[in-house]
Amino acid sequence: MRLVIDTNVLVSALLNPHGAPARVLDLVLAGSIQVLWDDRLMAEYAEVLARPKFAFGSPDVRALLDYLRLCGDQVQAGPLRNLRATAVADAFDIPFAEVAVAGHADALVTGNPRHFRFLPAGGPQVLSPEAFLALWSEAADYTDRE
Repeated sequence: MRLVIDTNVLVSALLNPHGAPARVLDLVLAGSIQVLWDDRLMAEYAEVLARPKFAFGSPDVRALLDYLRLCGDQVQAGPLRNLRATAVADAFDIPFAEVAVAGHADALVTGNPRHFRFLPAGGPQVLSPEAFLALWSEAADYTDRE
């Protein structure tokens, strides 16, 4: 499965190893999910995860970002067509949407699904970590029954 993961999911995963975002990250680290990224997303991940308020260890952050670069799929994403600036709650969300659309992501996983209402119809699903895990579990159950 191909996902774009919003920065807030990575932060939440690292802050609380028992929550749904951490389970999503576990699936990524186990190689069950392929993360789609571009340089803008990596730059945001690096900037946010390096903030002193989180106190994440630099070697740990570097290892995570290196893993995402090596095991993920780099996408060349262009601007979304017919995007109205007034439809976007947070301009920092646009690159995540562009990568999800250009990379034909199965889903964009975010703690703020309502921020992505501007995505075009027929585009990737926008799911909370909990909703993604429910979908993942359902897909795994279906595969097990075959």
